[in-house]
Amino acid sequence: RPEPKTARHSTEEFIRLATPPLMVRPVADRGDRKAFIDIAYTLNRDDPNWVPPLRSEVAGTIDPKKNGWFSHARGQLFVATRGNQTVGRISAHIDTLALTMPADRGFGPGVGFWGMIEAADENTAKALINAAEDWLRKQGMTRALGPVSLSIWEEPGLLIKGHDHAPTVMMGHHPARYQGWIERAGYLPAKQLLTYELDISVEFPPIVNRIIQSGEKNPRINIRKVDKSRFDEEAAIILSILNDAWADNWGFVPLTQPEINDVAVKLKPIVFEDLIRIAELDGKPVAFMITLPDLNEAIKPLGGSLLPFGWAKLLLWLRKPQVRTMRVPLMGVVKELQASRMASQLAFMMIEYIRRASVTRYGASRGEIGWVLDDNQGMNAIADAIDSHVNRIYQIYAKAL
Repeated sequence: RPEPKTARHSTEEFIRLATPPLMVRPVADRGDRKAFIDIAYTLNRDDPNWVPPLRSEVAGTIDPKKNGWFSHARGQLFVATRGNQTVGRISAHIDTLALTMPADRGFGPGVGFWGMIEAADENTAKALINAAEDWLRKQGMTRALGPVSLSIWEEPGLLIKGHDHAPTVMMGHHPARYQGWIERAGYLPAKQLLTYELDISVEFPPIVNRIIQSGEKNPRINIRKVDKSRFDEEAAIILSILNDAWADNWGFVPLTQPEINDVAVKLKPIVFEDLIRIAELDGKPVAFMITLPDLNEAIKPLGGSLLPFGWAKLLLWLRKPQVRTMRVPLMGVVKELQASRMASQLAFMMIEYIRRASVTRYGASRGEIGWVLDDNQGMNAIADAIDSHVNRIYQIYAKAL
């Protein structure tokens, strides 16, 4: 007698047939945006070094009405699902100012970006990257850089070193497995961004202190605190120096007024006058240094929400933050002084004055400088001189489309 016809499958085949197919779709409504935000908390909840951002901040970042970067950019968000379960996300975006930059400085015509990637597995990551690439191709782009989330001024690069400790405020954190997934998707390294860690509870080496003391005797030099009562005016001074100092750097895109306005709203609560310095030479502003108390230390326990009592805890912390870490996200010296002894002297003076305030007023013992381009010889030399070391490396990848 012939055997009855029955379906026979291996265990692997049964699992494959029982698993819903992977789908990647554009974010189209409020529910999709919520899924886009929430998946990061689901996939990273077991990582002790991941800092859950406030959901309201993430929602503002992806909202063109609330993020001034969209005044010169456009993009598309995607979510990946299996059945009714969200398993990943990615953004694809184009910065129209980046398209106008010289090609030999990293961006330029035909360059698009993807970022904000989160994926449950490699197949999901590959499908998400493919979706982002397809969108960029349809927009006429010929080269993709990623991850850049969303602006180069926000959270650029994939963390490839430093997974063993939490990031500081406004820095990204990614699972180590993402590196292999992105590289196997055909991406090659384009640029590394470094952060430097140092012990600020001890004085700098004698040679640095001598340079600082020499500067203090120079009547041409004045290192002053910012005046928060003149916030807009001080911000304009810093923006002018920044756009001049960074103009020749890899990946530079000038900050626009809408972005400055948004940053001012976000950062004003953690702007303290003695932590931001402007250096004047002969009465003219020529350099600046911005330092922020590590807000991540305050928001990490909140789990991404200010409710029910997180807002009260955060307000209490903001009144007089006591932190372990201070982060220097930005500093710059006008182009005409770069590569001069004066530039280094001004930098050392600002760093020292802020170091003293950080220790005495805010209880800090650790500093983090960055990100710094891996080929920024001047800044890397300053970091070496004050006995700091690279603690985190972020990699930006590129691929021809």
